[in-house]
Amino acid sequence: METGGAYAADLLHARLGQRGGAVKREDAALATELTLGVLRWQRLLDRLLAPYLDTSLDSLDSEVLLALRLGLYQMRYLTRIPARAAVNESVELVKWARKSSAARLVNAVLRRCSAAAPLGPQLSPDLPLAERLGILYSHPTWLAARWLGFFGEARTTALLECNNRAPRLTCAVHDPARQEQAVASLRKAGLSVEPGRWLRSALTVCGGNPADSEAFRRGWVSVQEEASQLVAWLVGVEPGQSVLDLCAAPGGKTAILARAAGAGSLFVATDRHSHRLRAMKSHLQRVGSTQVELLVLDATVALPFAAQFDRILLDAPCSGTGTLGRNPEIRWRLRPEDLDDFRTRQRQLLANGLGALAPGGRLVYSTCSLEPEENEQAVAEALAGRRDFRCISGERTLAPHLPEDARVGDLFDQEGNFRTFPPQHHTDGFFAATIERRS
Repeated sequence: METGGAYAADLLHARLGQRGGAVKREDAALATELTLGVLRWQRLLDRLLAPYLDTSLDSLDSEVLLALRLGLYQMRYLTRIPARAAVNESVELVKWARKSSAARLVNAVLRRCSAAAPLGPQLSPDLPLAERLGILYSHPTWLAARWLGFFGEARTTALLECNNRAPRLTCAVHDPARQEQAVASLRKAGLSVEPGRWLRSALTVCGGNPADSEAFRRGWVSVQEEASQLVAWLVGVEPGQSVLDLCAAPGGKTAILARAAGAGSLFVATDRHSHRLRAMKSHLQRVGSTQVELLVLDATVALPFAAQFDRILLDAPCSGTGTLGRNPEIRWRLRPEDLDDFRTRQRQLLANGLGALAPGGRLVYSTCSLEPEENEQAVAEALAGRRDFRCISGERTLAPHLPEDARVGDLFDQEGNFRTFPPQHHTDGFFAATIERRS
């Protein structure tokens, strides 16, 4: 991931989740914990390592730096691995990576870290708040500063803490009639299963891999974050309606929409990358949503459809700042200027999507971002001067899918936009606006 620019979750799934049981469950869990843990705490780990090095971190080979981070992470955050074992494994790692000349350095630095008590950063009392929070909670200072301006200190601190905890794993149940069977199947596969926090059709699972269950193999369930499921239900697809799903891959929301539309509906799902659509096709076949027409399409240019659609979902590519607990590497790759690039593309996507919406139809624009430029500001700019469209609240659409003790109003802001905040809702951070075209 460090050298190739891939995403940690994708690599972990590819290396650990599809080997026919060759990797033991406990080994896969440890590999996941180490990978995501080091990514979450990377800045603080580097801050703790720096005093024990005679050179700068930037001058180290990536293999050496990663071995140091892995060793220190185990000593600081994991309780079941002895410090001696963590040091020895890191030394062996650099040898395995053909960096044997650095073995002595890795050994010396980690042993000095192990002997330090307490192992904590020494911060100046004059350090600006954003810098202090960025170090202590291992986020870029610029991102902490943005959130302090938007959310204040207490909510920002809660968000930073939440981003450094492993998120809940949730499943979507595709056939309500099989929910009890799905639960039994998941438990038989060794997982602990509880009801979802927000949706009657969601399950919270832990202690294993849902893909090992019969429920997954037979298409009864899919692994899908709960706020992502909520966005799909927010679209409010009814049987027989025509549906357009733009930027649809990997297809989790598509499967929910397709089941709601039914077998006889016109349903088109698009993505600009053909390889993502190929993977999506396998997913849709597994869950039985075979009526979906898949189309390679760049939706930032004029759409090629002669017909208009009753329902459109535009789950726009975004910065992903609402998913930093699940995808911690994003915090180190994202730059402030990237937000403007996303915003430009999102405006183009939204303008084209609105043009394909039938009179009386609804479009849901969603992101997994916490940034206003990508959310309410993008919507406001796209609708400026367009009196044939209006934003409406999706509370009445979403309410039937929630359990009785869930308050649907907690998922919407004062303007009627769907909005989840990780430490408050215990989901990823999503935004969604429901836009209706006047008849």
